[in-house]
Amino acid sequence: MLVFLSFGTDAADIFLEWNVSLDWNIKPITIDQPVITINGMFPGPLINTTTNDVVHVNVFNNLDEPLLMTWNGIQQRLNSWQDGVSGTNCPIGPGKNWTYEFQVKDQIGSFFYFPSINFQRAAGGFGPLRVNNRNVILVPFPKPQEEFDLLIGDWNELPYKDTRKLVGGPSIQRARARYILINGKGSYNSSWGNGHESIQVEQGKLYRLRISNVGTELSFNFRIQSHEMVLVETEGSYTNQIVLDSLDVHVGQSYSVLFTANQQDSDYYIVATPTQINTPGLNDGVAVLHYANSNSQASGPLPPGPNSMDRNFSVNQAKSIRWNMTTGAARPNPQGTFNVTNVTISQNFVLHASEMMFNGTHNFTVNNVSYLTPSTPLKLADFLANGSGVYQPDIFPVDSILQEAVQGTFVASGIHKGWIEIIFKNDHSFMDSWHLDGFGFYVVGFGDGDWSPSSRSSYNLLDPVVRSTVQVYPDGWTAVYAFLDNPGMWNLRSQRLQNWYLGEEMYIRVFDPDNNTAKERPPPDNLLRCGLFSSSSTRVLVSMASLLFLAFNLVLQTNQELPLLFL
Repeated sequence: MLVFLSFGTDAADIFLEWNVSLDWNIKPITIDQPVITINGMFPGPLINTTTNDVVHVNVFNNLDEPLLMTWNGIQQRLNSWQDGVSGTNCPIGPGKNWTYEFQVKDQIGSFFYFPSINFQRAAGGFGPLRVNNRNVILVPFPKPQEEFDLLIGDWNELPYKDTRKLVGGPSIQRARARYILINGKGSYNSSWGNGHESIQVEQGKLYRLRISNVGTELSFNFRIQSHEMVLVETEGSYTNQIVLDSLDVHVGQSYSVLFTANQQDSDYYIVATPTQINTPGLNDGVAVLHYANSNSQASGPLPPGPNSMDRNFSVNQAKSIRWNMTTGAARPNPQGTFNVTNVTISQNFVLHASEMMFNGTHNFTVNNVSYLTPSTPLKLADFLANGSGVYQPDIFPVDSILQEAVQGTFVASGIHKGWIEIIFKNDHSFMDSWHLDGFGFYVVGFGDGDWSPSSRSSYNLLDPVVRSTVQVYPDGWTAVYAFLDNPGMWNLRSQRLQNWYLGEEMYIRVFDPDNNTAKERPPPDNLLRCGLFSSSSTRVLVSMASLLFLAFNLVLQTNQELPLLFL
């Protein structure tokens, strides 16, 4: 059900009702495994909005376990209560429903949503989310004949619950991603899958593709046989328009490209192949671009892309993606009005991502600390008990690596309306990808090896692109700036599902002591309570948890090994 109620000319209310269920009949790779559908659809339905619209999504959880939905890249201005991650929301229990309400305020662009807990993203539940320009804001390219959403990502061979057990077991196993799906469908002319995706075009017309990597671990290179693409947007930013033969899209990222159907009437391959990985046996994702008057099937070899291990190509392409400084986006004033040429940095985080053993099991860490998800959302604890018993602020080492690996629930403070510099250092042997809810990153630099203050001389401070998810190359670093003007509790995480599920995340609390609801919204009327605040024994539990966190604080100060803290 979709209803629009006018708010003058500036915004609308959008009402959606979703039934989230498991379907065993879709078989994306012809193997019996459950797929998470929304209203029977895989991928889920498009949320099609315009800047400043208010979206209401009533989610009915028909799964046999708790569910949360998150809105990847939607900044939730002043309202982290609707973020849909474990640190901000209580989950929707099986057989229950809950209504999200969020505004796509001061945003445009291409995004997607997905389930954020219990490894459920590996089973689907994702879908496209568009934020269109208001009519009064000029779009910096001609209006396309049509727009298509391409949700592309790797897919595992095992049911998601089996994969969840494997990756969380005593001997870590990589999620067995061997296939790439395009809009939930298999590859053209393959022996596996439920058919292939086909996009119909008319000769001579201009089209827009909104491409998102909704997978769990693999980067892919995207290309269209015999057609050039023009990059125009990424995750809410209009970019300088560059012509591409192929585009690397890393986990969690979204792009918009334009192309003209300027070839003969025929069918052409649309291809997504794994990149920055040297593992044999991976299956490409192949769809079809179908010209309306075509009587010919796609044929010949797939269009070649860059060598899958050509890091220079990938990094150079990433550096070439720049902000369009002269166009408006959500606002009429040019994007370049908000530049970082002369900003003053208030905080510096240097975050090393790696993996460690805890009591015989593998976990992923940030600066040798693996995040332990409490039963009580941090935002709820912050509101009801000033965080007492669930977390303690400012004990996480934001710029150093602990000598001994520990687990814990930690929150770092971000200075409200301050500029933060974050260095993501990837100590893994594979690609990583990082995302910050609530904000956009100014992507100012990439580099190999260790980062040092002298690395700042290589930054691009003139026109760095702003996006919500950024890739980090193996044994390399990525530097970003962010302006922390959005009060709330915000998740900073690896977008690789296994890394995130096993502890490669943290939270940044951006606090404004002013209780003015114009600065941060109060909790919603339908606030769910769980964990420490779901029973009459709250005081006792809070006291016990506080003692545990005092012990954790002592461990961080002394660099001793900490036993697991299960809260």
